[in-house]
Amino acid sequence: MELTNPIQEAERYLSNAREILSEKAEKEGDYYNDCKYVKMAGHTAWCGVLVALDSVLGIQEKKKHRQRLEFKDYQEAIGKADKKMPRFLLNAYDSLHKTLGYDGNLNYLVVQGALKDAQLIIHWAAKHYKASWNLEILKSEILKSEIKVERRRQKTPSYNKRGQTM
Repeated sequence: MELTNPIQEAERYLSNAREILSEKAEKEGDYYNDCKYVKMAGHTAWCGVLVALDSVLGIQEKKKHRQRLEFKDYQEAIGKADKKMPRFLLNAYDSLHKTLGYDGNLNYLVVQGALKDAQLIIHWAAKHYKASWNLEILKSEILKSEIKVERRRQKTPSYNKRGQTM
C-alpha cells in the first residue's frame, strides 16, 4: 500500500509511541515502571523514523526483492543527502532501536531524548520531502504546458510563402 503522505504517517508512529509511554508504561518519578511498553514505544518510534527516511532517500527502490535494508544503507544514503545527518541518525538508532527497543531503558530523560532524536529526523525528512514533492509538481506542470504547446502547434494550420494553408 502506497502512503499518501509518509511524513504524516511517521508523525503518527511517533505520536503512537508517546501514547504507549503515557498510557501504559506508568511513569513514577524519573523512571518508567514497565520495560515492555518502553521497548514497544522505542520500536514504534524507530519505525516512524524509517518511514520518514524511506520517503526521502528512495533506498527502498534500490533493494532487491525481499531483501532487508541494513542500517549502513540508511546511513550512506542520508550522508549523501546531508553531511551532518549521519550523526543524528546514529544517535536515533542507538537510543530508539537499541537502548529503548532492545534494552528497554526505563530512565525518563533517556526516553525523552530518544523521542527528540526521532522528531529531529522526521522534521528533516519533512523538509526534504516537501522539496522533492514540489519538484515533482513543477516537472508535471512543465510537461503539461509542453503538451499544450504541442497540441496548439498541431491544431494551428501551417502557411506557405504565398499565405495559403498547407
